[in-house]
Amino acid sequence: MTTFQSLKERMDAAGVTRVDLRVTDLLGRWHHFAMPAEQLAGEALTRGVGFDGSSLRGFQSIDASDMLLLPDLESAVLDPTEAVPTMAIVCDIIDPATGARYSRDPRNVIAKAEAHLVASGVADTAYFGPELEFFVFDDARFQQSGNTAFYYVDSAEGEWNSGRDEAPNLGFKIPAKEGYAPAPPFDALAPLRWQMAEAIQRAGVEVEIHHHEVASGGQCEIATRFATPQRKADETQWYKHIVRNVARADRRVATFMPKPIFGDNGSGMHTHQSLWKDGVPLFYDSNGYAGLSLTARHYIGGLLTHAPALMAFCAPSTNSYKRLVPGFEAPVNLAYSARNRSAAVRIPTYSEEPRQKRVEFRPPDGTANPYLAFAALLMAGLDGVQRQIDPGDPLERNIYELKADEAARVPRVPATLEAALDALEADQAFLLAGDVFTPDLIERWVEIKRDEVRALQQRPTPYEFEQYFNG
Repeated sequence: MTTFQSLKERMDAAGVTRVDLRVTDLLGRWHHFAMPAEQLAGEALTRGVGFDGSSLRGFQSIDASDMLLLPDLESAVLDPTEAVPTMAIVCDIIDPATGARYSRDPRNVIAKAEAHLVASGVADTAYFGPELEFFVFDDARFQQSGNTAFYYVDSAEGEWNSGRDEAPNLGFKIPAKEGYAPAPPFDALAPLRWQMAEAIQRAGVEVEIHHHEVASGGQCEIATRFATPQRKADETQWYKHIVRNVARADRRVATFMPKPIFGDNGSGMHTHQSLWKDGVPLFYDSNGYAGLSLTARHYIGGLLTHAPALMAFCAPSTNSYKRLVPGFEAPVNLAYSARNRSAAVRIPTYSEEPRQKRVEFRPPDGTANPYLAFAALLMAGLDGVQRQIDPGDPLERNIYELKADEAARVPRVPATLEAALDALEADQAFLLAGDVFTPDLIERWVEIKRDEVRALQQRPTPYEFEQYFNG
């Protein structure tokens, strides 16, 4: 356990003069409050630091805006993106009126989910391992007003630049859908990814491997080791923070937007999950399909049963559903398989080691708030185990070779954010169990997201002008 004294010794040894308090808003964006290192003492550690909760998305209204940030000393990390030694500390949100943790604090939700898992008796530990993909662009411009709307992104390695006058253009552009792990000189982003990966490691997150991803135009992935849900959500926030800031320092921009490029692969956040009890992995059975235990099958049953509602937290942007389009190897089919990457749940078979046995839920993307997404996935899987939900047979055949009537019998994730929100409103009891999610949080989430849907519905797009201006 980290004490203030032990943290102070670390800070003194590193020459820390600045402290950064980090907090995640309801929709998943990190915010920070900075203070001189000597101010991290006394009431700041016992009661918390005051801030205006009404100014963070999804939190309190203006008439009840006073809230407190309580630093979690266990989360303290030297920020590798800062030139001056800075200790960054993730905070919990406290309601000063009650002294209790705030119900809409995403970090509180994931903490309650882990406690609910232990109380269930099913397992005492969950492990989550998200695979975050992202694009790195050399230029990104976009604007929306009453009479204009446009976006423009560019990457020197993009296939669309094969004919650009670069004085000289040396070729080595990556064709669409051929970007998976090519060696340099095609992979021009390897040095930048190394900078990102090494900074991520300095933040205490174990990096396993990094590579270029499938899409042209700068798609990348840095794989990190699994951890318990809250810790992994904290690490996911660090991952995004570091990737963005290292890219910016290199005069580039990184985005976790699911579908920034038309006609090529989008970016996801495939999320690996497993349950353990008393140090024993619960998802392994050498006699089961793909080495899965009955517990794992029931967990999958929970994921597939609640998948439409889960999408409201796991793929929570209107842009998410431009990635989740049938026919493009997108994980849209509500089935499980050890082979089909178009299945929502995949069973990795790289290793036969029991400790490696896990299930991978593939529809999430990087616009998700990791605290809420991981909590929702854990609650869905746990509900499947408790209710012994049978996921049915695995989908072993190539889904693109199925006859039309066969393919129609395979259920799919919602096609739009609006449909996902409808599903969440109809299916939320599994989230409310143990008071993990609260009705007011879900209501506020749906309200904000429906506003996003309506905003998009009201705006003409450039492609609509191409289609209809002279129609």
